[in-house]
Amino acid sequence: MVQARSSAMAGATLEVPWQELRAIVGEANLKSATPEDAVLGVQPQMVALPGNEQEIAAALKWADQNGLAVVPRGGGTKLDWGNPPARADLVLSTARLNRILEHAWADMTASVEAGATVQSFQDILAQHGQRLAIDPLFPEHATIGGLLSTNDSGTLRLRFGALRDLIIGVTIALADGTIASSGGKVVKNVAGYDLPKLMTGAMGTLGVITRAVFRLYPLPRTRRTVTLAVENAKQAEDLVVAVQGSKLAHTGLQVRIGGEGKPEVDVRFAGTETGMDAQCATLRGLAGGARECGASMEVWESLQELWRDAGNSLIAKFSVLPTEIGATCEKFRQIGGSFVRWNAIIQATGLGWVRMDAANPATLESTVRKLRSEVQPFVIQRRSAALATIDVWGPTSDSFPLMVAVKQQFDPNGTLNRGRFVGGI
Repeated sequence: MVQARSSAMAGATLEVPWQELRAIVGEANLKSATPEDAVLGVQPQMVALPGNEQEIAAALKWADQNGLAVVPRGGGTKLDWGNPPARADLVLSTARLNRILEHAWADMTASVEAGATVQSFQDILAQHGQRLAIDPLFPEHATIGGLLSTNDSGTLRLRFGALRDLIIGVTIALADGTIASSGGKVVKNVAGYDLPKLMTGAMGTLGVITRAVFRLYPLPRTRRTVTLAVENAKQAEDLVVAVQGSKLAHTGLQVRIGGEGKPEVDVRFAGTETGMDAQCATLRGLAGGARECGASMEVWESLQELWRDAGNSLIAKFSVLPTEIGATCEKFRQIGGSFVRWNAIIQATGLGWVRMDAANPATLESTVRKLRSEVQPFVIQRRSAALATIDVWGPTSDSFPLMVAVKQQFDPNGTLNRGRFVGGI
């Protein structure tokens, strides 16, 4: 990869090339970056808003040829995920690529541009009684491209799979200006199987997603949530395992637990009223002595609440076996001690998020280092400025050399999201 240059040096030598970029995207669609455009404290020089994938590809080729570092941006809801970029000269926004291109409702597929928000996409699909079976963070602002880049699928993953299971086609613009497509418009078409999955979760380091094709599912007639209070984390784990091992057709199952209060287990059903009555009766039989408490669909938005009022806090994503939920929560309690307040939401798949707050940032940093020796992966998704020295990804795995090789193949000059991903890729 190319050696990073300072943004100040780049700006001093690129007066004419900026005019070339302006000619690509249009006078009104290239503007000077403001402090609000900074990415984890790294200030870019300019923001470009291309109007189509050809303009995105041309802008990337221009940036690549001129040695600029590009940060792709959708709705900006997850720009604080990942490490700070090693350099950020140009923010490339997909805000103008916001169309739903095709809804083949009879085939239950849809094609959408990367800058469309998740909510606007779902609203169009709902007109035909269909949906993209995800419930990610901040759907009103999060875009399809950003969603794929960060692999944020939500609680419906338990029933319908992750984004890699829902995407069947993708078009991307590479750093050299190539526009590449893979996949098809119908579910049974498996051409280009690797590219859609490769781009999902790549944090925009391999290319800029311009459009995607998804398989869809019917909207449920009705939904119902049951919340059960248990005495401790081990009982919550036992209940999750029991529900997972049963014949219940639940579409959501999570544990909400913190340093204070008793754990609560949320179970969601969808279907007809009669069917859900039967499901709930079976669940009560499995729950044993667990106390049923008032529940609403709002509990499935609890994860968003972890992001409120950051303060001296961090939020980390982790993955454990469902049979390790209790032991993992005990590690949070023991390692954090009395100086760290924590709250966690853990899905039945074993994916979980924990928010930790402490008066002293050094206490949080020490807690993270100790937890990473016990819980892997443990990836920080938000941290206060006082914790900026912590690498969000933690230790690299055996797959890291392969990841470096893929990055070199797709973006040999390190133009895209330089330094943001695992190991500084």
